[in-house]
Amino acid sequence: MKRIPTLVAVGLTLALAACSGGPSDTASDGPVKLTFWHGYTEADGDVLQKIVDDFNASHDDVEISTQVNPWGVIDDTFLPALSAGNGPEIVAMPAERLPVYADRGAFVSLDDYYADADATPDLNAGALDMVKVDGTAYAVPTGFVPLTMFYNKALFAAAGVEVPTTWDEWVAAAKALTVDADGDGTPEQYGLVLADHQTVGNGVWPTLFYGNGGGVVEDGKAVVDSPENAETLAFWHDAIAADKISPTGVDGVTGDGLYSSGRVAMYIGGPWMASISKENGIDYGIAPIPAGPQAQAASAIGVAMALTEQADDAQRAAAQEFFTYFLDHEQDVAWSLGSGWPPLRTDVTASEVGSNPVVAALTEQASLGRPLLPGVVNSTDVLTAVDALTQRAMAGEPIDALLAQAQTAVQDALDK
Repeated sequence: MKRIPTLVAVGLTLALAACSGGPSDTASDGPVKLTFWHGYTEADGDVLQKIVDDFNASHDDVEISTQVNPWGVIDDTFLPALSAGNGPEIVAMPAERLPVYADRGAFVSLDDYYADADATPDLNAGALDMVKVDGTAYAVPTGFVPLTMFYNKALFAAAGVEVPTTWDEWVAAAKALTVDADGDGTPEQYGLVLADHQTVGNGVWPTLFYGNGGGVVEDGKAVVDSPENAETLAFWHDAIAADKISPTGVDGVTGDGLYSSGRVAMYIGGPWMASISKENGIDYGIAPIPAGPQAQAASAIGVAMALTEQADDAQRAAAQEFFTYFLDHEQDVAWSLGSGWPPLRTDVTASEVGSNPVVAALTEQASLGRPLLPGVVNSTDVLTAVDALTQRAMAGEPIDALLAQAQTAVQDALDK
């Protein structure tokens, strides 16, 4: 696990201890005050603020104030603010950043909180795995959504093609939906855009690896160089090279643009693709990513809120009250409908969020979600190695040699 130098770590630990101060820091004659940083800046921010306001109104002894900034700003300012003693007691952030700060001692363990069955309902298992580092839970999920397949209904209807459910059906459908009318080798319409690097949420290729029984990291060890992953890369290279069902050299941003042009029949994306579809006049459908030979799974995008070491004992107890309130059944439904994320609770049904068809569709797929590199501190270098592997493999370079290189690069990243 990657760690900061010892002297820096000691300095941060002392600074955090100094600004936490213990129980006496919270005034006994007023409410316990908490600051909550998050990056929900759109409609999701409005519904989160309402949940906070409702919590404050129903709790005379606690007062939560929110501070909203883009996620990147939070990432840049979080540790300096804690060290200066003016950081938040609660902070939300993309899940892949949690291990970085947990490794630096910035968060409080929530294992005792999760041990209280009355405080925490049955949550999506993948969302729970997402907030753990070395087996310790450091956060409460606020969002967990698997990647999904968006498809252009008009193009499907014109080609008389059914929505695929397996890889073989997926390739067959993509062939039928690919159109090269002038025969110049560059289709005017693609059946599929399969980004081969910097994919949406960095999760497209882990999703495909899962579908054939492979992976990237397991139990802190690189598992990239496997027969299963070799088969996956060969399968998709052959499908793309032979029938040109997808362009190559495409990243996630370019893939979004190609899909929104209306010239692509199928695309892997997140819930925001629904808005992009509407903005571009695409009559879209949502379906699970087709099942691979071994499994049906999808890498998930996640956000979670953690309790920081700056909080004293009274603030920690108050924050946990808020976590329980946020995860209440009624609040989970309201949060899902307002934010566009599927429910975190497994007892919220698709019908309860049926007024938002996108959320309802994603709710039915929620159990397929797997967190991307949970607990991995140096996820940036791991994903860089995977990007190099998949882009070069789709370009036709020898897969066995690429897998060996990726295995070394990923393990080196884990060992830093």
